[in-house]
Amino acid sequence: ECCSLKPLYPNIQNQCLSCSLLADLQQEMYNHLALYVPRILCLGLSGLLLLAPLEWLLLGEEPAAGLAQLQENNQPSPLCGHVFKVGEPTYSCRECAADPTCVLCMQCFLGSIHKEHRYRMTTSGGGGFCDCGDAEAWKKGPYCQKHTPIENSKDPVAQLPADMVARSYSIFSIILKYAVDLLTWEQEDQLPAELKPLEKGDTYYCMLFNDEVHTYEQVIYTLQKAVNCSQKEAVSFATTVDRDGRKAVRYGDFQFCEQAKSVIVRNTSRQSKPLRVQVMHSSVVAHQCFALKALSWLGQIIQYSDGLRRILCQVGLQKGPEGENSSLVDRLMLNDSKMWKGARNIYHQLLMNSLLMDIKYKKIFAIQFAKNYRRLQTDFMEDDHERVVSVTSLSVQLFTVPTMARMLMVEENLMTTIIRTFVDHLRHRDLQGRFQFDRYTAQQAFKFGRVQSLIGDLKYVLISRPSEWSDQLRLKFLEGLDAFLELLKCMQGMDPVVRQVGQHIEMEPEWEAAFTLQMKLTNIISMIQEWCSADEHVLIEAYRKCLSVLSQCHSSLPDGEQPINLSLAGHSVETFRYQVSQDKVSIHLPVCRLLAGLHVLLSRTDVASRVPEQLPLGELSPPLLIELPLRCLVLCAQVHAGMWRRNGFSLINQVLVSVLMQAGASMMDPNHFLMIILSRFELFHIFSSTDVRKRYREANKDVVQQNNTLIEEMLHLIIMVVGERYVAGVGQVEPFDEVRREIIHQLSIRPMAHSELVKALPENGNKETGLEGVIDSVASFKSPGVTGRGLYELRREWNKYFNLYFHHYSRADQSKAEEAQRKLRRQNGQDTALPPPIPPPLCPLFGSLVNLLQCDVLLAVEGAVLQWAVEPSGGGWTESMLQRVLHLVGMALLEEQQQLENSSADEDVTFNYTCKITRPGEAPSTSGSVLALLESLQNAPHLEVHKDMITWILKMVTNIKTMRERTSSTSTITISPGQGQEEMLRDKDKAERKRKAEMARLRREKIMAQMSEMQKHFINENKELFQQNLEEYTCTVCVGPRRLGGTEHRHLVTCILCQEEQEVKGHGRAMVLAAFVQRSTVLSKNRCRSLPDPERHNPLFMHPDLSLGIHTASCGHIMHATCWQRYFEAVQLKEQRRQQRLRGHTSYDVENGEFLCPLCECLSNTVIPLLPHTPSPDHRFYTHCSHSNLETWLQTTNQQITALHFAHKKHSDGENLYSSSINEMITTFSMSTYKVGLKVNPNEQDHRVPVLSWSTCAYTIQSIERLMMEEDKPLFGSLPCRQDDCLSSLTRFSSACWTAAPLKTIHTHFIRLFAVLVPDSQVENTPCILDIDMFHLLVYSVLSYTSVHSLDQSRRTLVDSGHLHLFHLITVAHLVQILLTSATEEVCMDQDSGGSEEEELTCQLYDTLRKHQGSLLPEVSSGWQLWRSVKAGILPFLRASALFFHYLNSTAPPVDLLVAGPGQWEALCSYLSLPLNLLQLHHSHHTLLEWCCHPGVRQTLHGGVIVKFPRESNRLVELPEDYSALINQASSFTCPRSGGDKSRAPTLCLVCGSMLCSQSYCCQTEVDGEDVGACTAHTFTCGAGLGLFLRVRESQVLFVAGKTKGCFYPPPYLDDYGETDQGLKRGNPLHLCSERYRKIEHLWRQHGIAEVIGHAQEANQTLVAIDWQHL
Repeated sequence: ECCSLKPLYPNIQNQCLSCSLLADLQQEMYNHLALYVPRILCLGLSGLLLLAPLEWLLLGEEPAAGLAQLQENNQPSPLCGHVFKVGEPTYSCRECAADPTCVLCMQCFLGSIHKEHRYRMTTSGGGGFCDCGDAEAWKKGPYCQKHTPIENSKDPVAQLPADMVARSYSIFSIILKYAVDLLTWEQEDQLPAELKPLEKGDTYYCMLFNDEVHTYEQVIYTLQKAVNCSQKEAVSFATTVDRDGRKAVRYGDFQFCEQAKSVIVRNTSRQSKPLRVQVMHSSVVAHQCFALKALSWLGQIIQYSDGLRRILCQVGLQKGPEGENSSLVDRLMLNDSKMWKGARNIYHQLLMNSLLMDIKYKKIFAIQFAKNYRRLQTDFMEDDHERVVSVTSLSVQLFTVPTMARMLMVEENLMTTIIRTFVDHLRHRDLQGRFQFDRYTAQQAFKFGRVQSLIGDLKYVLISRPSEWSDQLRLKFLEGLDAFLELLKCMQGMDPVVRQVGQHIEMEPEWEAAFTLQMKLTNIISMIQEWCSADEHVLIEAYRKCLSVLSQCHSSLPDGEQPINLSLAGHSVETFRYQVSQDKVSIHLPVCRLLAGLHVLLSRTDVASRVPEQLPLGELSPPLLIELPLRCLVLCAQVHAGMWRRNGFSLINQVLVSVLMQAGASMMDPNHFLMIILSRFELFHIFSSTDVRKRYREANKDVVQQNNTLIEEMLHLIIMVVGERYVAGVGQVEPFDEVRREIIHQLSIRPMAHSELVKALPENGNKETGLEGVIDSVASFKSPGVTGRGLYELRREWNKYFNLYFHHYSRADQSKAEEAQRKLRRQNGQDTALPPPIPPPLCPLFGSLVNLLQCDVLLAVEGAVLQWAVEPSGGGWTESMLQRVLHLVGMALLEEQQQLENSSADEDVTFNYTCKITRPGEAPSTSGSVLALLESLQNAPHLEVHKDMITWILKMVTNIKTMRERTSSTSTITISPGQGQEEMLRDKDKAERKRKAEMARLRREKIMAQMSEMQKHFINENKELFQQNLEEYTCTVCVGPRRLGGTEHRHLVTCILCQEEQEVKGHGRAMVLAAFVQRSTVLSKNRCRSLPDPERHNPLFMHPDLSLGIHTASCGHIMHATCWQRYFEAVQLKEQRRQQRLRGHTSYDVENGEFLCPLCECLSNTVIPLLPHTPSPDHRFYTHCSHSNLETWLQTTNQQITALHFAHKKHSDGENLYSSSINEMITTFSMSTYKVGLKVNPNEQDHRVPVLSWSTCAYTIQSIERLMMEEDKPLFGSLPCRQDDCLSSLTRFSSACWTAAPLKTIHTHFIRLFAVLVPDSQVENTPCILDIDMFHLLVYSVLSYTSVHSLDQSRRTLVDSGHLHLFHLITVAHLVQILLTSATEEVCMDQDSGGSEEEELTCQLYDTLRKHQGSLLPEVSSGWQLWRSVKAGILPFLRASALFFHYLNSTAPPVDLLVAGPGQWEALCSYLSLPLNLLQLHHSHHTLLEWCCHPGVRQTLHGGVIVKFPRESNRLVELPEDYSALINQASSFTCPRSGGDKSRAPTLCLVCGSMLCSQSYCCQTEVDGEDVGACTAHTFTCGAGLGLFLRVRESQVLFVAGKTKGCFYPPPYLDDYGETDQGLKRGNPLHLCSERYRKIEHLWRQHGIAEVIGHAQEANQTLVAIDWQHL
């Protein structure tokens, strides 16, 4: 039925379609779709059933073959057009990209020239596409190897067969029209007439739509109520709604769906507008779903052929009969905001795959887009979806293409349209027509956020400035500039503020919106200046327009300002009365900013000097030019002086340019300029009073302080106006010099990391700071170690460029830099003066600025301040005021020196500061000259800090006088004789210091020689003693009757809580060690094994895959048991109080017995009791009861076991081994391991309690042995004392824990363990030797064997001898285990045939095993190889055994094991009293037979999991060297639960390499009755509750322990500057730092993760509040 379109083929195939045929075909298709779409889609069948016939029809043959044929003949477009998935890596070349929006996908990047350049890597938010192949996007290298264009490309449509072209036109137009009709269809229960079904059933869907207002939680809660679904289903619904934009939440008759709708609307309309819900007829939903499938299908089909793509583009853009905006694409675009998210995504994807991949059609589409720009933006304002899913977001694809942007600017007047649309949407104005942002409602704030996207579009249009201008472009740009100036005019002076005096301001006015707007437009202003700089005509016109707008702004200022006359130092100026502290003042001056920029450009491009007649400089009124910026600067100064109680003004200073001040000053009389400044700063009365030198006296302390700050700020402003010359156009500098100066001053504060420097430097439009080109010349780089980051340090020769009054310094920066520079100068033995550096020369337009330095008003101000400074008392002046005056004096002297050096002989130097400062003060105050004042201050005791600076100034004055006197300009001396003397003194000083250091060195060497002589002497005298000790040392044995115990010294320890010292005794007060017990999978060889059932699991036999162990660690701090109990009770009490007060969480879980060690705050959850050392056996007994051989011992033991079987002998508890307090602590620790190991509640009667205590002992020893093996450390002597103490007390505890359990239990355990080695018919279910970890078996057997004997001294030797036999027996079992599993595949070359004894015996043993196992073991000819694998396999077991017996019997280790190196094997064997040839141990073939005949052995060898020995140490997963490979891997990872959806936060488990979908509802699972995220759930299967994860999109490492604890850890990926980039904000390429990764691995291997988390959470309380379980 589905193929009922097939009969149509014959009519169509051989003729082009006429209009009537097209109409017939459309009729046929619509009938077919009307019939089948609802049937197929409502049954949940695939839409492919409907699309297959379309492919047949289109291709005229079997689709697979037809598509392959198309693809073969296709000439692909040179544009890549790969659309980015969310989270996919994108690359932008920082050297070649035309702008920051030009990006490449990973494949194109790797095949391009850019991978050798400096590039930036980020992760895509989804939706954009790869710009490879777009010649306009790249300055060079636009094509990768794959997309290099082919020459002589023909029209791709002409390449297709004519009949296919005709068919595709028809099919595309029918299908596209069908899809557009349905996606823009607005009736919920009716279909278009031609699609109406014959009968309409009563089946409806209740359709829930997405919005950006309601949260996940609200939607889930509402759905549970409305449609009676479970939490899980509601989560699934909510996830789909969020992803696709809509989801049917109920299916049934109209009434049933309507009821659900009303519940949803009622529940969500309380706080905001309700969720959007519609009850839709099932046939409408079916057709809409098929319409989306059809659009996706079109997108796939056109990928096969460029010709088909073009045909689709033509069909989509063809105008319909209705004329304007009637094409199918227009209809989609204009209905965008009415569609749901899924539909928008699919049609946007189709537009990208079709129109945007073809230059010609991209242009047509861009014109339509620009025509409808205003309407689209208005729709977007009303829409509540994010911009990513709005059609307006396509502007970035269109406007960033320079040719297209300019075409749209000229043809569609795009620049003006954008700006006007923007202005229209900001409707709130005040009476003067300025924007008004106060009291923004939430709705307006939301809208304002949307309006800002328009600024982004304007930025795209202006991002690359034109190199060639047409008249049209000039015209339209200037028209756009007019619109922009209108916008700036509405901003100039907006949000004016008035100072409030006295009362507290309750409510801050809304300043944020206006501020955001100003910040956003700053970039646009810079771009407009860039455009103006590219064309002289445009620049002059723009300057004119800007000036006239500024004068309009001035004329609208309130008029009633009274004119006043100011006079000072013999000069007078007309101005008007205005006080910042009383009148309205605004900080928003964008017109001034633009004018300042243009003024500098006039200077930089020399237009001002070449064609001054074209410039309206005459219309400029300099006092008006400086008026508004000056008010703003005064406002900042008053805020600093504490006169304004407001927030948010500290930001302005950086934003406002002092350039306008410089422009005004360069056109005014310097004296007038300074008088206006004094007036605006409200300081004029201070300096104009008659007795100014006697200091203006003011009674009010606060006012004095405020005035002092204002004077400082004013002097600072003058320093800025004269000294800030590092703007190209003001000073004669290049952009390079600006950046260099910024870097020098940042590094003068302290050495900085690359990222800090980048942050401190201003960015240009391309987000580039120019740092890389400069940094290496001024700074040296120090790379980081395993922690920290790489730092740049300033090279010493650049320190002389340091300027204390650098304009980007905040006050804090300034004082830090001053401190650092003075310190540096002291270290180098220089004076601590910080004179101003030599400034670059000014450009001609600003040349007259230097006269400020020598004008009378400034001299009067300087004289006044210096005069005040003569008197130390009184608060009328401050040190920093004096410092600024000295700086200004220094600047003037440097200027004069520069002019003298650069002038030729006959020129007269006009700058004559030295003369002026020698003149005495003018009337009315006729005190000494500035120079005289300086000389009198030079030795004033209260000015010690400034002494060096004053000395420097006086020296400069002398130099300049000398220069002036030398009329002959042959040579200029700059060093005065005074300096020569100073240097001689300095050299003398250095020589003296050197001499002292040399004498000290000789003295040290003499003492060392004496000491070494005394040592030799001592050794010679006591030679015999040393020999004896060494001999004893060489033959120590740690197991068996010949073992040596610890020396019998008293073991004294101190309690960290009460500081009392005490001996460790069996019957004394209990002493305990803080410890932390945790489950561990660090050694696991099988992570798939599910966790054991706690109730039924019997832990007596540990499998060799060590899938789950219990690890104990300790910080090594010792307490009395009673002290610890009191401390822990206090912690519990505090926790109860905290819960009552509902305070935040703590970093430890008191309910689970956790606490922090009172001394080092290390996380602990139990304590280990300290027990005395095992005494040495009495060697006198040894001679009497000789050590029985294995056979005899086996007989005796078997008899004992038989006896135990028959009658469990009553054990008389004759003597208690330990005091009650120690017994209590033994139980405490046993219960902790039991509780943690099995995750059950404590139960002292459980027979598994002792087994778990032995288990943690064995596992901890094994993991420490592995650690030392990995790090190549010697077995003994290299452990930190905390681990040494922990192992020692843990082993002694394990040997004693049987005393706390019923003897019968221990005996039963021993019988079962022994039955593995010597099979016993009465014991059932013994595992085979391949299923047992031999070291655990050894520890359990040895520790339980002790209990079989009563403990008097004579029996002690029997116990020791039993230990030795058990050890030998288990060693043989391990040998057999190794041989059975070693199946050596790789046959090495045979060693010389004459094998040693070991090799022969190994071969014999192997052959015996082969006889029993038959074909399961391969034949091995090389005995050498077998012996080698046996030796390697058994070494870890022997090392662990040595550690165990060392701690159990307190035997000192032999010398060879205290160092790493050769001789380990022999030393180990003798220490463990084993023969060097281990194979001599096995005598009886009988036991071998019984081991091998166990059915489990055959089973395991045949198909079980075989663990090979030695077990390799686990490592964390291998990470790629380049981080982008990891991002790429993560971007293709889809969430395993929500059908193929991209995961938002892909997270890599570093332990096993699984990729997980974290922090999302879709992947939550239930663990112990609580919903947890994917990562948390994974930790329980992979790491027994502990996890190490790398969040790929954030480049963040997370450590997680359990459900409530976690922390962030620096990732192992660094950029070239040695810094991590958490959150990938900077985008520098990242590479794996193997040292850092090894450090993380080491932490994990030594079980330190929980401790790191504990410390991190203690240090940072915010970590505790994070819901780690949702990860």
